[in-house]
Parts: sequence; C-alpha cells; structure tokens
Amino acid sequence: MSDIQKKIGRQIEENSIILYMKGSKEEPRCGFSAQLVTILNSYGVDYKTVDVLLDPETRQGIKDYSQWPTLPQLYVKGNFIGGCDICTDMHLNGELGKILKQDAKG
Repeated sequence: MSDIQKKIGRQIEENSIILYMKGSKEEPRCGFSAQLVTILNSYGVDYKTVDVLLDPETRQGIKDYSQWPTLPQLYVKGNFIGGCDICTDMHLNGELGKILKQDAKG
C-alpha cells in the first residue's frame, strides 16, 4: 500500500464524516462539491473536508482508494457512501439522513 493510500485510510478512520472535494466547505470550487456541502450542512452534522485541488497525489489517490472515478466522495464511519449523484438521491429518499443520524448517535 502506498503512502498516500495509508494517509487516506487514516483520514477516513479518524473522521466519522469526511468529504473529499474540490475546494472546502467554506469555499467549494465546483458545483458538485457545492451541492454535497449544501446537503451535509442541511443536516447540521460536523464533517471534515479534504481539498483535492491542493494535492494531485491525494486527488488521484482517493479515486484509487475507492475505485470510484469522480469527485466529490463522501465517507461515513469508514464506509464509502458515494459521489454527488448517489448522495443526492440518498438525501432525497431519506437514506442519507438515516446514515448521518446513526453516526451522530455514535
């Protein structure tokens, strides 16, 4: 396992909700990232973001880690939830809220 894969694994393990995105939750740098930030903010949960634009190695590394080709990518309790489309669908049908509420309970 490469160093970047180990680093990403640690980040996912250490943060119960983490979003790999373009930009930050304070300043999203693409529409898909902004959409996921808006969705997560609507739940009032605490989450960490990693700006993949700051490090090309992380940008490719997270795609390799998840075997998912696009960004953003959401992880909850170490599990890959999905990208923008999947998370939006889950939000609209209530699944995402259930996952995030389970996380809030610990």
